[in-house]
Amino acid sequence: QVQLVESGGGLVQPGGSLRLSCAASGSILSINNMAWYRQAPGQQRELVAVITSGGSTNYADSVKGRFTISRDNAKNTVHLQVNSLKPEDTAVYYCNADVRSMIATYRVLQNYWGQGTQVTVSS
Repeated sequence: QVQLVESGGGLVQPGGSLRLSCAASGSILSINNMAWYRQAPGQQRELVAVITSGGSTNYADSVKGRFTISRDNAKNTVHLQVNSLKPEDTAVYYCNADVRSMIATYRVLQNYWGQGTQVTVSS
């Protein structure tokens, strides 16, 4: 079984920064895309940033220039550096990954979610 565990959320003032981290563990063979999503109260979950196994990145227009996604393939981790935070960035941030793992004797590609970490931007 594969688990994704996020950390790094918290309460920060407008203009502040945080570094979110997500660690994948389990019988992992490889990880394809890794991504961060967020969901604000009463709103749908939205894609914030995605990074491929080769390091190519893509961002939501609302966070371009403020957020940076990165990954460490050797440690099966993905990070999201969030700068110049705004109140509208307040949400639960979720890690997501396409993971190839061993289940019994089979190699299986599945999509996994973390449990989420709360980011609150408020003065």
